[in-house]
Amino acid sequence: MDSAQDRGKLTHFNEQGRARMVDVSGKEATIRVAVAETTVSMLPSTLQAIKEGKIGKGDVLAVAQVAGIQGAKRTSDWIPMCHPLALTGVNLVFTDNGKDRLHIEATVKTEGKTGVEMEALTAVSAAALTVYDMCKALQKDMVIGPTQLRSKSGGKSGDYVRDGQA
Repeated sequence: MDSAQDRGKLTHFNEQGRARMVDVSGKEATIRVAVAETTVSMLPSTLQAIKEGKIGKGDVLAVAQVAGIQGAKRTSDWIPMCHPLALTGVNLVFTDNGKDRLHIEATVKTEGKTGVEMEALTAVSAAALTVYDMCKALQKDMVIGPTQLRSKSGGKSGDYVRDGQA
């Protein structure tokens, strides 16, 4: 499946049509960077309680930061076909709209043979789920999402930037 005529085809299937982990041993190691984002929508009072440190379980954003980093590092444990990667950097940034939405962005980096898109997506997902877990006593109807890849660079498929994200 690694020939030029097969590019663009899905590569996670073996000759029998069964799932496989893609063989990246022949690929060149490059700097890989991926940025993902998600949003947690909540009541203004819940967001205010997070910002003022009034959540009984502790500092929500500090715990979510660690959860996001752990999630990125453990992605291959959660997603069956992901390669275990030696990440060189994971950063999460939390911003809010001052009203009812918490925005979470993760940037994940490595120097390797495969990308870190899944690690970035897992990082924001783990962080958002942690926010939900820590705040669910105040509000059970928080909404997570959309969760999406904003950009990625490195590798033979080149760079990607989500429309409108330039």
